[in-house]
Formats: sequence, structure tokens, C-alpha cells
Amino acid sequence: MKLLFILFLSIAIGVQGQKKHEGIDKDFFPFSVWYSGGKARAPMLSKITTHSEEEWRVDLQQIKDLGFNTVRTWVEWATCEPEPGRYNFDNLHLLMRIANEVGLKVFIQIYVDSAPDWVAQRYPFALFEAQNGDKVQPQSAPGACIDNKVVEDAILNFYSKTAEVAVSYPNFFGWDLWSEPHIINWASIDYIPNVQFCFCDATRARFREWLKKKYNSLENINAAWYRNFTDWTQVEAPRFSTILSYTDFIDWKTFIYEKLTEDMAARYNAIRKVDTTHLITAHAVGASLFQSPHVGAGATDDFLMARPLDYYGVSLYPKHNHPQNAWSLTTLRTVMDFTRSANREKGGWYVGELQAGLGTIALQVSDPVTPADHRIWAWSAIAKGAKGVNIYAYYPMSSGYEAGGYGLINLDGTLTERAVSAGRIADVVNRNQSLFLNATPAKAEIGIVYNPLTQMVGGMQRRDFPAALSQSLIGYFQTFANHNIPIDFIHREHIENQDLSQYKLIIIPYPIMFTRKAASGLRAFVENGGYVLAEARIGWNDDRGYASEIIPGLGMHDIFGVRENEIRMREEVEFTVTDENHPAMQGIKGGSKLTGSLYEESLSLLKNSNTRVLATTGQGQPAIVSTRYGKGESMLVGTYMGMANFQKFNPDNDRFFVNLLSWAKIKRPFTTSVDGRTSDQVEVRLEDTTNGYLVFIINHSANSEEVNIKLNLSSNGVYILRDVINETRREVSGSDNTLDINAHIDSKEVHVIEVIPKKQR
Repeated sequence: MKLLFILFLSIAIGVQGQKKHEGIDKDFFPFSVWYSGGKARAPMLSKITTHSEEEWRVDLQQIKDLGFNTVRTWVEWATCEPEPGRYNFDNLHLLMRIANEVGLKVFIQIYVDSAPDWVAQRYPFALFEAQNGDKVQPQSAPGACIDNKVVEDAILNFYSKTAEVAVSYPNFFGWDLWSEPHIINWASIDYIPNVQFCFCDATRARFREWLKKKYNSLENINAAWYRNFTDWTQVEAPRFSTILSYTDFIDWKTFIYEKLTEDMAARYNAIRKVDTTHLITAHAVGASLFQSPHVGAGATDDFLMARPLDYYGVSLYPKHNHPQNAWSLTTLRTVMDFTRSANREKGGWYVGELQAGLGTIALQVSDPVTPADHRIWAWSAIAKGAKGVNIYAYYPMSSGYEAGGYGLINLDGTLTERAVSAGRIADVVNRNQSLFLNATPAKAEIGIVYNPLTQMVGGMQRRDFPAALSQSLIGYFQTFANHNIPIDFIHREHIENQDLSQYKLIIIPYPIMFTRKAASGLRAFVENGGYVLAEARIGWNDDRGYASEIIPGLGMHDIFGVRENEIRMREEVEFTVTDENHPAMQGIKGGSKLTGSLYEESLSLLKNSNTRVLATTGQGQPAIVSTRYGKGESMLVGTYMGMANFQKFNPDNDRFFVNLLSWAKIKRPFTTSVDGRTSDQVEVRLEDTTNGYLVFIINHSANSEEVNIKLNLSSNGVYILRDVINETRREVSGSDNTLDINAHIDSKEVHVIEVIPKKQR
């Protein structure tokens, strides 16, 4: 459940048959701890005894008294359906009843990754199959493959039966359908090299049906795959790579992304058959930006997985186990903002799991989790639009390789300082439910494009730069985050669908595989007045893995006013600034060096293009150019500046990234006196509310800080500033459509300030 980031992931399309999200109850903010009665670790369930009711009541009352408004419980298929069609929901009934009596709502996590033993016994043909043909005999986990209809029917029926129980209780709140989705979960099949799933008959048949819809005929798939099939039964998922076309690999991995999204939709609909109103969520192991299509267990794309749900969420374990694995501030912010962005159309996201205590994996133990950690983590999530926080777990793990870890209290039941502190945060949220539920992060006008297709360039055998995509995006993101500039991550499909009206500037890092539809959407964006920055070799490959004749590819060379001249591969790249008068180069002296990574691409200007050369290669050839196109403007950077900026901070790169706002004529909603720090950061986030604003000041620094915020207003006047945590108020007058907010904030503290015009009180 609390898996480490698997490191990588990828892309897909649509969900069929999902129901509309109308009439769903979103008027409650759950701030919960995971607890399912007794001390059994999830997904295990405690055996009910004559003492269970008394013991559980004590625990649930203590959870309530700490300040939490919800308990996050779980049901497990293996325990709750020990024989086909015989259900045992005694644990759920008891917990629901006692929680109702003490005044707690209940949020239910469903686990089907540990299947009842009868599943494997009845349906041996449905076991997960690796690419070498080996069947995985489950040890409870990982169960069997849902692509087999008998398994799917049993799983979805379990969802519906659980819903019948849950909806009978007045304190039932909502659902989490799938914890950290993959094809196969909770099983380390390390006896098979580079293990990939699933190659059972049912998955292969499902893949063929997917291919039939995409290609329509054997003639078309033969042309795409460079094969000679005479019957659809001959079509197989690729198990290894060749020197020829790798379109089969792209199709197989794209199918997996779509399959997992469709599997999520099927679970959603199984609940909706019984429960038409309660909230339905699920949560990922970590932002899919850090995952890759090469993951054999089956990776997911957060933007796709959010589609069938009311909200999608994420697990947050910033101190997971070994101290060396602790997240940086950049990682913490990236995961949260990426998850928020994937849920942009949903209006919120969920923290499915928030680390409660020190982490353990066998002998590896993290540094302690402190009350200060919980302040930073929980308020950071809420500042980024989270509408639910679920702390994992109340008791430490009682068994397994995580034994002794991840608990909010001690295993003997005694309270900890962090439990009391987390309860206080929960109490503040509970007292301000409407405020946080209706607050929305300030709209970003910058979109950083997430295009996981780029991880497929080279096909199955490619293992050379596994972190290139994530580092490239994060390199830009961390500059904007350090300067407190609102940004969104957007999907390549937003470009394809021309869903870019919110944005003035889109940045396309590491764009080496693109689609014709995306190229068309990009053209329309710039023609209509948008600004775009793309990095080296955009459209080098199309989504079949075929190289473009001209780079920029897919006909985009006219948008950028250039074509690639030469390409050199280098770990470190330097470009010399030659046009310091361009808006993107303001404050950067001519002759200064901008840095890149992986490729040094020189460019040839097209005849009659309205192009300016901003920087040159070491050979004096154009390397960064901007071009007027239609009503907008494009910029091409012949290297990967984002990747370089991730690996090593360059103040000129940093200034260049911030200058892009001036180039794209973007006005910031606020500025602060602490903008631009690369260490000891003070994070300021802005949310819009019904009556005004919410300002979050999060001091990641080891020092106390004085912070000045200049908030841009639509009108002057007197404003009331309410400290939401401490319930104090003061008045401040705005002038020149700007409100100055001054604050002293101690190390690792958080201020949450509601800003309301006085006339509205």
C-alpha cells in the first residue's frame, strides 16, 4: 500500500460507459485517520471477540476527541467473501455502528488485491501471467486478472455488495475504490527478470479487441507493425524488442493505460449501481510524472485515472523509510501540484494516505515524523486545493515488513505529540468546512505539458535516460514554485483537444514524441495569440515511433520559424545570450551563458520567417529563437534547459524562466519579499473564496521569517484579515489596487489568512 515511487509512467485515452458525476455529495471535508477496528494492519481485518466492541469504542472515541471528523476504514475481499457468494461484513457493521454513536463519519477503502483462495482454485486460467508464460500462484496477493470475466464479475459484485451495507448507515461518507492502482499489486515477482504483465489469454484477447477498434483491419495493423498477419488470433502483445518498428510496444503500453482507466470506471459503476450520491475516489502511489510505461506491474496516468472518479488522490510518504529516501521540498510540491492539476476539471483532489509516523521497511527506518512535518504536509495539500486528508494510520503496522511503522499513536495505544497536533489541524479544518471546500487555487496562466509518450521513444529496449521527462518538467516547475508563481501541469491531450483557453503560455519540455493532433492544436494556440516555448527536437518522432523528415517535426517547423541544422549529444550544454533586449532576456547580460542538457541543437532560420535569434551555440549558430506566428509567438530552445536546471541551479536560467511571464504578458496575482529562494523557502499560495481570498504562508525555512505579500486587488478599500488557525482579526487598507500583507512566521509554521472586504461583513 505505501509503495515507494516506482520511478516512471505513462499515457492513454478515454473511458467508456462511465456515469456522469451529477448530484454527488461534495459538501464535507474529511480529515481522517485510517482505522478498521483493533490493531490489524490494512488490508487485514481483526477477528471480532467479546471485547472488540469495548476496545473499538475506546479507540474511536479517542479519534473523535483528538479532533478528527472521520475514520478511514477498509474492507478486504479475501476476508469478506471467504466462500463464493457468502459475505461476511461483521467488521464493517460493527465499526459503522460504533463510529455513528461517537459522532464520526466513515470513509471506506476497498481492497481486492488479496483475493479469496477459492478464486485461484476455481479459475486457474485467470491467474496473472508473465511475458515468459509463468503463471503467478497467489499467496492471497496478487489475486487473479480482472480481464477474465468470471473474475471481473466476482470483483464488481463484491463492490456492489459492500455498497449495500455502507449505504444503510447514516454516517457513511464515501469511497476509495483502488489503493495505488497497477495491473498487479502487493507481489514482488523478482524470480522473473524484467517481469511484465499481463499475458493471460483474457488480456491478450482484450488487447486484440482494442487493436481492432484502432486499426479496423488486418491490413492496417500489418502496415503499422510491419507484419503479415492473416488472422486476428495471430496478433500478440510484444514480449521483446526488435530492430524494426516498435509501434507494437507503443500500442501495448497505451492499451495498458486505457485498460486501467476502464477498470477504474467499471469499479465506479459497480458502486453507482447501489449508491448514487456518495463521493467516490481512488488514489495513486505517487504522481505519474515519476512513473514510466516500462513498469512491468502496469503504470497509470493520473490525468486519465481521474476521469471516471469524483476525485483522484495520491499517497504522500515524504519520509517513507530510509532517511536518504526522504523527499525534497521540490518533490513534495511537485507531487501535490501534479495531482491537483490532474484533477483540475474536478475542482479538488484527495490525500489518500498521509504518512502518520516514522516509516519502516524491514531494517530501514526513517527519521521521526514530527508535528512540524504534519503542519507542513497537511496545510501544503490544503493550500493546493485538497478537499480531503486521510492520515495513514492510527496504529503502527502490527505485522509484515513494515511492522512498527507508520502509526499516529503508539502500538500500545498511548498518544503521541504528533497525534495531538494532527488532531488540532483536523479541528481547524472542521470548524472551517465551507471555507476550505469552496476555496479554489488561483488560476494559473502557465501550463507545463506532461507528455508521457516521450518515454516510449526507442521502444522496449530503451533504458538510457529514465528520469529525463520528470527532470525536464520539474526543472521549470521548481523555478516557478520558488518564485510563488501559479502554474499547472497540463496533459498533451489538452493541446490535442485545444482545451487551452485558461493559458497564455505553455511550456513543452522534452518533446521528442508528439502527435499530429497535438501539432494541430499547438498551431491553433499560437495562431490565436498564445505563447509557447518548446525544447529541442520537438516532434522528432510521431506516436508510431516514426521519425519526422524535418525537425521540428509533424509540420511544426513553420510555427517555430526554423529547422534543425545539427545535433550534438552532450551532458552539459552552454548557449551564449546574443539578444539581451528580448523580453525573455531582460536582466541577462549579452554573453551570459544559459545551460542545457543532453542535446545541443543548432537551428537554421527559414526564409521570410519573423524570427529573432536570442542565443547561439558554441559554434555561433542559432540555438534559441523566437518567432511571431499568427497572433502569438513561439520560442524554440535547442537543448533541455529544464533538465539542466533540475540537476544544477543556474541563476540566468532561473531569470530566463521568470522572464517568460513578461514575454507572454502574464500579470502575477501577487508577489512576495521571499520570491526566488532556492533554499529556506517560504511558500505563499493563494486561493479564491466566495467573498475574497485565502492566503497560505508556509515557512519551510529553518529560521523565523518576515514576509511581505503584495496582493493585487480588483478594488481598493478596507480588508479584514482573519487568522484562520488562531482566530484573530485585523484590518488593512488597500491602495493602488494592492494590499500589503506583512507577517512574522516562525520556522516550520503555517499561517492561513482569510482576506475579506470589510463592506461584505
